[in-house]
Amino acid sequence: MLAGLAQYPAFQVFMTLSLSVVLVAMITPLLISFLQKRDIGQQIRAEGIQEHLVKHGTPTMGGIVILLVAAALFTAMVVFVHPMIANASAHRIEMFNTGVRAGITVLLCMLGCGLLGFIDDYIKVAKKRSLGLSARAKIVGQLLIAIGTTLAAINWVGVSANIYVPLTDFYIPLSQVASSFTLPAFLGSITLVIPWIYLLFALIMIVGLTNAVNLTDGLDGLAAGTVTIVTLVFAAIAYASGSLPLAIIATAIAGGCIGFLWWNCYPAKIFMGDTGSLALGGAIAGLALVTKTELLVVIIGGIFVIEALSVVIQVLVFKMTGKRVFKMAPIHHHFEMMKWSETTIMVRFCIITGCMAAFGFALFFYELTRVGG
Repeated sequence: MLAGLAQYPAFQVFMTLSLSVVLVAMITPLLISFLQKRDIGQQIRAEGIQEHLVKHGTPTMGGIVILLVAAALFTAMVVFVHPMIANASAHRIEMFNTGVRAGITVLLCMLGCGLLGFIDDYIKVAKKRSLGLSARAKIVGQLLIAIGTTLAAINWVGVSANIYVPLTDFYIPLSQVASSFTLPAFLGSITLVIPWIYLLFALIMIVGLTNAVNLTDGLDGLAAGTVTIVTLVFAAIAYASGSLPLAIIATAIAGGCIGFLWWNCYPAKIFMGDTGSLALGGAIAGLALVTKTELLVVIIGGIFVIEALSVVIQVLVFKMTGKRVFKMAPIHHHFEMMKWSETTIMVRFCIITGCMAAFGFALFFYELTRVGG
């Protein structure tokens, strides 16, 4: 029965979602116990929200479970599905292989950002302080990961360096300014195409989204809830585009966030830490890159853009006028200062995310059917 069902892509996607939810929900309490025994907990800034001081010592770095489960399920599902398409048409096999390369690119971007976040969290825990890596070190690390992700997407996956504008027949031709660079012979003499303007654009997008999700991770369940919605929409985009491997990696991440949310909702028993938030931001940016939704991600992941913009606006206005636009930034803290409960903010932000993500998918689907027709 299962062998017969397994040939259907929808079954594979929903099975990945279910397994991811269950595995993360089951493994997370074991991690909580492990972290508590070793006194590995969150460090809270004394100058922050005073109500958050009670969260000091809550186990952190929980995002590692989401990452490992997502990576394991993606690998397992690809290995499981690959034999089923052995006798398929050459076009279908090529689409599948391209999807696998795109999924690996997203996975490596996520794991790279997760490793950076893990180092940041480890420094905080080891030195018992709320600050980990310096801002410069974080940015340098993110830039290196972003460069590798973008070059892999262009040269390995075959992603176009042009940016398509939704609802129009216009595209921004960023591929025209490009150079070729041949790696040394001991690295295989591979020739890399480097589209410089697109590379700059992609770096801004990847670093920006990574930090935006990190900023959103300030309340119990907020990052996990909003990332769940956004990655489910990216799974739908990948599935509609015919890329099963991409749909599987996006679904595995979404399912992991749901399973983690069981323990991360208010009052949180564990935090994902920068290990999780930076990784999830990298995953969303990677998905936007390989699905060619670089502009739509501003709508689909609009809640993260709003969070990041609130910080930028707060800093710029304060430097120019000495006054604050928000009671505290990021904006979710503004509503906390207005005495909204954490649960209220989390639910309402998820509703906003759902509306924006659905609108973004509607635009994508309209474009897909318009071009297809």
